[in-house]
Amino acid sequence: MTQTAEYWLDALQGLDIDRPVRIMNVCGGHERAISLAGLRTALPENIELVPGPGCPVCICPEEDVFEAIQLALNEDITLVAFGDMLRVPVNVPKREPRSLEQARAAGGDIRPIASPTEAVRIASKDPSRTVVFFAAGFETTTAPVASMLAEGAPDNLLVLLSGRLTWPAVAMLLDSGTPGFDALIAPGHVSTVMGPEEWEFVVDKHRIPAAVAGFRPDTLLAAMYSVLRQHKEGRLFLDNCYPEVVRPGGNRLARGQLDEVMDVVDANWRGIGIIPNSGYALREAYAAHDARREYRSYADDSRKRVGEMPPGCDCASVVLGKLYPNQCRLYGLACTPRKPIGPCMVSDEGACRIWWSAGYRDNEWEGRKARQSVG
Repeated sequence: MTQTAEYWLDALQGLDIDRPVRIMNVCGGHERAISLAGLRTALPENIELVPGPGCPVCICPEEDVFEAIQLALNEDITLVAFGDMLRVPVNVPKREPRSLEQARAAGGDIRPIASPTEAVRIASKDPSRTVVFFAAGFETTTAPVASMLAEGAPDNLLVLLSGRLTWPAVAMLLDSGTPGFDALIAPGHVSTVMGPEEWEFVVDKHRIPAAVAGFRPDTLLAAMYSVLRQHKEGRLFLDNCYPEVVRPGGNRLARGQLDEVMDVVDANWRGIGIIPNSGYALREAYAAHDARREYRSYADDSRKRVGEMPPGCDCASVVLGKLYPNQCRLYGLACTPRKPIGPCMVSDEGACRIWWSAGYRDNEWEGRKARQSVG
């Protein structure tokens, strides 16, 4: 029988952890569940929950968003993208559209979609018009894109791909020698597709406890209990606390279609830089659906030089677990969900947007500055 959240919270309190432990939750969905359920306030004071790099909107390269905007404004196409991507800002002069949403207001045929099937439907409805699917996301959204192509997409449907793999960002943090966390909650949906085995390197190579979790408070607390007990007893292993969905080997059909359609390549993460083997690119066999081959590139070198976060935005540090959202200099001041400056305040999986939605309003950086001036 599945245990309740109350059961796991009592068990966790009973561990009597006598030193600070920082647990990173990789997934934006985990962060949303943790924050909205108020789990941080229920844990012992020496247990910290650190948001991690699991927001694809937050790390999508600025030059890719810029390229999508320019394609929509300068080419005779319909551009579709997952809804969160429409509000992601790029660094351009104020007189120019700085998001796909603003480009749509400027006349671009840009439409939000929720799944690749909608892109297929739009392309099939008018075979004479080119539809470009700006496909940004991690394995859970990139796998359906691969499936769409493997099963035969309309000839007039092209893909502007900005897919990323989750685990290489965690590997980069661990390889840096200063990861900033002592235990890991691995993402449930990614593990459902790719298999939990992807996260074994955390335990085997870096000797850090890890557990896969789902998105309810009970499974999250079970995973926290597992990694804290591992940490306390020194008996480390990868625990699967989401067995009803996550199975050994993952979804073999989805993984097979990813392997068939896409290559794994080095890729840029916004504000972070190039992470080896962390991106997807269409294989040669699917070049006819590659928007970057059909249209000239708008993502030139000058875009890559300005492709960091906006001035004052600490989103990259938040993504890497080096700062909490309310420690960003702009959080709740210049940057709010109504007027987001950085991508972490745009997406429903961005830590800043999640914290704001959960009621965190105080800017710790501003408060610290005020205290220093008084002192």
